[in-house]
Amino acid sequence: MTVIALTQEMGSLAKDVADQLARDLGLAVMRHEVVDHVSSRMHVPTSLINRLREGKAGAIERLRADRASLAVYVTEELLEVAQRGNVVLRGWGATAVLRPVPHVVCVRITRPFEKRVAWLQEQLGSGEASDAEEEIRRSDRAHAARMHAQFGVTWGDPLLYDLVLNTDRISVESCAEQIASLSRRPEFAETEASRAILRDMSLEARVRSALRGDPATQNVDVTVTSNAGRVERTEYMKKRAFAGSRRARYANDLCLANFYIHAF
Repeated sequence: MTVIALTQEMGSLAKDVADQLARDLGLAVMRHEVVDHVSSRMHVPTSLINRLREGKAGAIERLRADRASLAVYVTEELLEVAQRGNVVLRGWGATAVLRPVPHVVCVRITRPFEKRVAWLQEQLGSGEASDAEEEIRRSDRAHAARMHAQFGVTWGDPLLYDLVLNTDRISVESCAEQIASLSRRPEFAETEASRAILRDMSLEARVRSALRGDPATQNVDVTVTSNAGRVERTEYMKKRAFAGSRRARYANDLCLANFYIHAF
């Protein structure tokens, strides 16, 4: 099954490329699944999740949302959607999350800054160029900060992608054609081995999500490793505030129990 991960860069026409790919290849496009899932798990409005993602949340709003939980739940949903296959995922760090999966095509869609500014002015119908420039810079800063914080990577580094396309030079239709062609290459063929990698990553994400969602373990830093659908190792590190506490000891017991989890 085809899985394509695209970047989301304001004004790059990545949305248009994703929609064209979906039409050409008969794929689904991931739309609101991530924000709906994350807002439900974190018990906050979807509007807050979107403002956090876009770098628009105020100081008080940022206090309401735990960024570590946001990262855990986003990763869980991305992997769940990818497992279903035949989908185009755009944004949310999908290219970084899914890069270890051999059959996933990871693509950056970009465009010169001035063209992105012109696009935003057109979308707004009016406005000063300086306002559009600041909006795009703010969006870029938010994306760069999130990619660095969650994945330790430099947003825009070409080595993170299998293909980088500039929509100022290449039409949306041609971009979609190039990506579709790459997805059909033997290097991106889905195999049992690549499916197993994705299944294990998804299982690890579900374990982390479950631990994050339990008040007894939500403040425990956990590293989960699985193989062939079985959680093999769960390492944890208690935060100082919980060291030696009854809750920390309970978290330890729960983490050890997860050695025997096969799936939820």
